[in-house]
Amino acid sequence: MTEQNSDFAKRSRELLGRSAMAVPVDRVRQTQRDGDRSTQSSDRRRETPSLDTPGRAAWLTVKGELHQRLLDELDEDNLLTTNPEELRGLVQEFVTTQLAEDDVLLNESERQRLVDDLLEETVGVGPLAALMVDPAVTDILVNGHDRIYIERFGRIEKTSVRFRDEEHLVRIIQRIASRVGRRIDESSPMVDARLPDGSRVNATLPPATIDGPTLSIRRFGTQRLRRDDLTRLGMFSPEMNQFLEVLVRARKNLLISGGTGAGKSTFLGAVCEAIPPWERLITIEDSAELILDQEHVVRMETRPANIEGRGQITARDLLINALRMRPDRIIVGEVRGGEALDMLQAMNTGHDGSVTTIHANSPRDALARLETMVLMAGLDLPSRAIREQSVSALDFVVHVRRFEDGVRRVGSIAEVIGLEGNTQQLQDIFRFETRGRKGRRIVGEFVATGIVPRVVDEIRELEFDVPVSLFRKVAP
Repeated sequence: MTEQNSDFAKRSRELLGRSAMAVPVDRVRQTQRDGDRSTQSSDRRRETPSLDTPGRAAWLTVKGELHQRLLDELDEDNLLTTNPEELRGLVQEFVTTQLAEDDVLLNESERQRLVDDLLEETVGVGPLAALMVDPAVTDILVNGHDRIYIERFGRIEKTSVRFRDEEHLVRIIQRIASRVGRRIDESSPMVDARLPDGSRVNATLPPATIDGPTLSIRRFGTQRLRRDDLTRLGMFSPEMNQFLEVLVRARKNLLISGGTGAGKSTFLGAVCEAIPPWERLITIEDSAELILDQEHVVRMETRPANIEGRGQITARDLLINALRMRPDRIIVGEVRGGEALDMLQAMNTGHDGSVTTIHANSPRDALARLETMVLMAGLDLPSRAIREQSVSALDFVVHVRRFEDGVRRVGSIAEVIGLEGNTQQLQDIFRFETRGRKGRRIVGEFVATGIVPRVVDEIRELEFDVPVSLFRKVAP
């Protein structure tokens, strides 16, 4: 490795001699140069932007030139897959050599910033790194290399962050995709991926998006939100928290519904905390992002087809295989298609306590969408048979909403009580009732409806304590 580092430094010095940096004037050491040497040196150097360029633009120019040369070196030596610690040492050596050769004065903090920026450009998310460390940012939406928006505190705002050009943005997108074994190019212009911190990523390239590449990052925070955290943040009440814990421990099947960005995945991870540590769990997701406390977990992930149309692994394939893996519970990140039928069958055949999520605007819409997805399995089943299957499999539908003030709350917890005629029957056990507004924030409270769930007696037979006071309706 020492020999390799030495060769790397040597080639860096040679490479740096061919190009000058564009930096602010007050950061360049003014020294007397021999006229002939200066002329010869300038002949060897590429034409660069004027040193009168504003500071930020000059910094981006410096970093851009350095990054391109660094990538050339790493690619030449096949070092792009080196582990981050070794790569940091190579970048540190590269920067030190560059600054010495080009006679640039940077203090220690500026030098370290340059190293961090180059490392992030090489193995991370480039200029988006500053947004990724802000815990208040929940979504990063890149509409183009110079149009980047974020969602913070429930509102979308434009930022001053930008990529150098479209090529720079495409390179970051391809790096994110390749890190999780996915590919994205003109022949396959869309990809779902994830970042090392679990953030969900979707990216597109032309011709899928005609105005250029886009990137959407759904962040889940630097720390996982637990049930107590969500209670404190007002996502649900302590009584609802206690009831949900009992439901999970008593192995009741849950369907979590909600719109895009409502907090379904966060809520799913929090609810699963109540699962006993000795149970064997199998998770199935399009992009693995669930973080569970339990040790006995097998994580499975879908995969799209390759360029030849082969190698696709669907959620339904994984679900069918999971049934042969002796799971105690199956957790499906989200049902989107025919796997809904297999999920219902698993819940009805000994895999009690399973949980899944679904996109829907209400609990009743969730059941209707589930029925549609079962039909996507390709079986010509009568509507009543599907509904009988769903009411037999599901015990509760928990609906999560992102309200107008940007706060994510559990809108209702509804018990599935059976069929009346040909209609599935639900009864709300808890719900959130709005009382008005205080400025921009919605004022309301979580209330019990006064209905005692039908499963309470069954849960008590399992020796779980379910106080009736949880369901007592309090007068407003």
